[in-house]
Amino acid sequence: MEQSKIFRNKRYIAINLILFALLYLSVTFNKEIIRPLYGQTPIIGILTGSFSNFMAAYIINLFPIAPIIAKNIKIKKARLIIYVVSILVFIILTIEELKPMWGASTQYDLFDILASGLGSLLAILTFEIFIGKIVKKQKLII
Repeated sequence: MEQSKIFRNKRYIAINLILFALLYLSVTFNKEIIRPLYGQTPIIGILTGSFSNFMAAYIINLFPIAPIIAKNIKIKKARLIIYVVSILVFIILTIEELKPMWGASTQYDLFDILASGLGSLLAILTFEIFIGKIVKKQKLII
């Protein structure tokens, strides 16, 4: 029993490390390759400029999903966790945009705040779809 718990803990740590790597690589790829090539055009410039906020909100909000699934937390409590984390991440990214603390933001940009909100909402939607599939699968098994 204890061996199974250790395996689950390692598995969701590995999933979160993969998510962190995805965040880092996607933001770096955007910053180093996509943004210099296409950042001068008005719409694409906005999209590439706000991409890091979107990805940060989306990926960071996905971090709690693996432990929730691994620990079989009840859906109601899992929703509460995801929704609260999403709101907190959005608030922190918005504060960082308004008053830079960690150097992630160099100037105020409304599009970055909108991208953070969209990333948080998409993370919630991803969670709901994922949980919906798990519930549907469990009902088919029973």
